Amino acid sequence: MKDEAKESIGLYELQHRIQGALAERFAGKFWVRAEIGECKLNPAGHCYLTLVEKAEGDGALRAKASAIVWASSWRLVGPYFERETGSPLEAGMKILVLSQVQYSELYGLSLIITDIDPAFTLGELEAARRQTLLRLEQEGMLDLNAQLPLPALPRRFAVITSETAAGWRDFRHHLHDNEYGFKFTTVLFQATMQGSDAPASMIAAMDAVAAREREFDALLILRGGGGASDLVCFDDYELAVNVAQFPLPVLTGIGHDHDHHIIDDVAHTCVKTPTALADYIIDLFAAADYELSSLAQRLRLALESKVARSEAQLEAQLLRIRSALTLRYTMEEKRLETLALRIAAADPEAQLARGGSLILRDGVRATSAAVFRPGDRLSALFGDGTVEATVTSQELKTK
Repeated sequence: MKDEAKESIGLYELQHRIQGALAERFAGKFWVRAEIGECKLNPAGHCYLTLVEKAEGDGALRAKASAIVWASSWRLVGPYFERETGSPLEAGMKILVLSQVQYSELYGLSLIITDIDPAFTLGELEAARRQTLLRLEQEGMLDLNAQLPLPALPRRFAVITSETAAGWRDFRHHLHDNEYGFKFTTVLFQATMQGSDAPASMIAAMDAVAAREREFDALLILRGGGGASDLVCFDDYELAVNVAQFPLPVLTGIGHDHDHHIIDDVAHTCVKTPTALADYIIDLFAAADYELSSLAQRLRLALESKVARSEAQLEAQLLRIRSALTLRYTMEEKRLETLALRIAAADPEAQLARGGSLILRDGVRATSAAVFRPGDRLSALFGDGTVEATVTSQELKTK
């Protein structure tokens, strides 16, 4: 028994009908939100994209579509987007595109993009950053690394950056060739500093630094300027957690003066640029050097003042001693003069010359009649001679 004839349609006809239905249903243009899964530039100037949408939470792929920006549109859209966001289109970036549905019997469904809104991409980055920052705050991570003590004069640094980066070259020149001649040690730990692989690369470098923790005073994370999407890796949650919990103080110098990232919020200290970080370190030593110089100057002035006061006190003391000695000498000189006059006045010869006399008993001057007894011999000395006599009698006055 033969099979009944089955109604069928050719593949092209099916595709053609789908094309017609889509063209009728989706005749206009639509703003479509999506994430870039893949981005390639064609030598002819066209930009080919794979757009995806992922589920919240587990990140499972929910939708996928091919998209094209023809060269005629790309010449305007591409440079404008890069100028506004600071970065070209790249995988992982969320975008809002103005597109038209196109269906080809040969190539299937694709979206023809005529415009891309850079404000949406920047807004998505900022929204994700705020959400990550809030999570870190709730987990108590924001001040964790800042509580680690940074040596007053840190000089041994582990540095995470790209060895070919201009920021690393500028930092190294600025730090090691400082005008004061301060000496520092820097050890480079190479890492990818932009793109989706950057957080994992930097975390691996941090693990290598942690294994040599005792060799360093601090960890420095450096990255020169770049577009907003170039620096989005520094807003990564896992990277921020590793910075917050790192066993050494983490100092960051990332981007331009206007840039600020989540790892700046969880780091011990953050400055605007790699060069500014070099200045920060040098300033610590310059301030200490100035303080030591000021202290030495104050000590020198204090010692000079002390010596001057001591010299003045010594001079005054010497003056007082000199004055006292002069006075004492004068007094002694006068005393000796008086004594000399008294001695001169008491000189028997002088007394005899003045008409006085001197009575001697056995050669010793007698000053009282009581020393004589009848029969004693005495000598009476006068200015003009000596008289020898014998005591015949003695009469003493009654009191």
